[in-house]
Amino acid sequence: MELGLAGVVRMLWNASVPYWSSGDWNEQYQYFSSVPGMAARHLFAFTFVDDSREVSFAYHLRNEADDVYTFLDVSGQRKVLLWQESTQEWIEIYRHPELRCDAHAACGPFALCDDDAASPSPCSCLRGFSVAAPGDWEQGDRTAGCQRDVPLDCGVGGNGSAAGPAADRFYAVAAVRLPYDPRSVPVGSAAECEQACLSTCSCSAYSFGAGGCSVWLGGLINVRHLQVADAAAGNGEVLHLRLSAKEFQTRKRSRGMVIGGAIAAGAAALGVSVLVLVLVVTARRNRRQHHRQHCDGGLIAFRYRDLQRATGDFSDKIGAGGFGSVFKGSLDASTAIAVKRLHGSCRAEKQFRAEVGSIGILQHTNLVKMIGFCCERDRRLLVYEHMPNLSLDVHLFRGGGGGGAAAALSWGTRYRVALGVARGLAYLHESCRDCVIHCDVKPQNILLDGSFRPKIADFGMAKLMARDLSRVLTTARGTVGYLAPEWISGMPVTPKVDVYAYGMVLLEIVSGRMNSEACRGGGGEDDDDEVVYFPVLVARRLVEGDVMCLVDWRLGGDAVVEEVERACKVACWCIQDNEADRPAMGRVVQILEGLVEVDMPPTPRLLAAIAGRSHSACT
Repeated sequence: MELGLAGVVRMLWNASVPYWSSGDWNEQYQYFSSVPGMAARHLFAFTFVDDSREVSFAYHLRNEADDVYTFLDVSGQRKVLLWQESTQEWIEIYRHPELRCDAHAACGPFALCDDDAASPSPCSCLRGFSVAAPGDWEQGDRTAGCQRDVPLDCGVGGNGSAAGPAADRFYAVAAVRLPYDPRSVPVGSAAECEQACLSTCSCSAYSFGAGGCSVWLGGLINVRHLQVADAAAGNGEVLHLRLSAKEFQTRKRSRGMVIGGAIAAGAAALGVSVLVLVLVVTARRNRRQHHRQHCDGGLIAFRYRDLQRATGDFSDKIGAGGFGSVFKGSLDASTAIAVKRLHGSCRAEKQFRAEVGSIGILQHTNLVKMIGFCCERDRRLLVYEHMPNLSLDVHLFRGGGGGGAAAALSWGTRYRVALGVARGLAYLHESCRDCVIHCDVKPQNILLDGSFRPKIADFGMAKLMARDLSRVLTTARGTVGYLAPEWISGMPVTPKVDVYAYGMVLLEIVSGRMNSEACRGGGGEDDDDEVVYFPVLVARRLVEGDVMCLVDWRLGGDAVVEEVERACKVACWCIQDNEADRPAMGRVVQILEGLVEVDMPPTPRLLAAIAGRSHSACT
């Protein structure tokens, strides 16, 4: 890292290639423009000097008792970790650059970097290559990259011509950011560009487009997979990767994949819609292998009869709603799936497009993973990973799953669920290329895996908002009891509608009861004056310092007081009437992790009005 005379901190690869910049110093708010997290002053104090004599930057811990670890990771990212005593683990505070693929040569030569990859690693080898150093790769060091499976023929079979039976050929890799360090070749056509690459044995790939002909010699560095939306907008390029003819001979049965790559390239160039790109490309890639192949980390195009077989002709129904029904199935002996069969032609089509176009291209540990889809005639089905512990509402309000009353979720599990949901929403709001507003956050749409890890589901109402917009106008959507006031007023909305709904869910996680239920203090059954709206009761108990009475009675008081108080404060801030008073989900995560202190929230006036003249308490 270096701090130059321009007053900007930069990270450089091999002391020569800059790949991350802090942005300019904001004098008013005292932080670098590319590091907005610096605005939170709970950990560090900063000093920046930029005058005629010096340019310097320094920081120190506000609390000397804190243990902070900062280092340059093998991935090329600078990371700052804080030791959290309560959980006995290191918590990541900062990471620069934020996206793993923004680090130069993060995956090494001949590798493809994908920040949306479902696996912990963003790196995968290009077709025709395999991991060069498996041991290092498993340890997180992928700088050695990938190596060829079959050596190049380098013109054998025809004076460097592609016509010979043993000559090298090219495989089209669509919708990518082109590699680092291209060489320009003054030719006028794609055929001439291809021939220019074939004529040089060290040439590994070429690309021909609006900028003319570019070729790459030696290892390909920084090949990056673009999101489907970028590809559909025409932002991606097509890289023609040089492979031995023998490589194609060994892959005759994978012709559908090659055709799919070519179709993807054409679709990107024409700027077709995101949905059509997803459907066409993945369907072509999987034509021959049905539901058994995951087409390089993308979605799988299933045939209807394959899903019929996988679900036993839709015999094991595990859920239902206005959208349709959900059935349990199995792709093989070890892969359980949940198949959502949509019904109602207009609504089904709208939800199908919304889910495939949003969750279908996102990957996060706290978002349910979409495996594939079926779009066959008028049938619309979505295939997800199966969540064995069902949805959160089952455990909070219905006594557990499996037909019998299950033990109540422990406080530790509840707190981890609350934190996981917050992290998933923070990812949707702050880390995706377009901000994703879920619009229907509620316990029924929070699924639990085998380890009770929460995963946000059901993106049929989701709304995408470009980063250059502050709010978006859309029709009212969501579920009564979790709707922010701005939905009712018809105003354009922001991600703060999800924050409001999350606050309501957090109250239900604490209490184990639905917020809409009446809470009575001993009056008659028909005495409306005795009804207290639970969110208002929480605000009162916070002021009184008696939060433990709010915890689910089934826990028998077995909860961490500090965490209960923190959760209740966060929830009450999230459900404030004015959206400007609600915290962003990224800050909610920091508060729940104990990294940021939170003040006492006021009682939301609108909710107090709903409570009316109530003054009694639940006991």
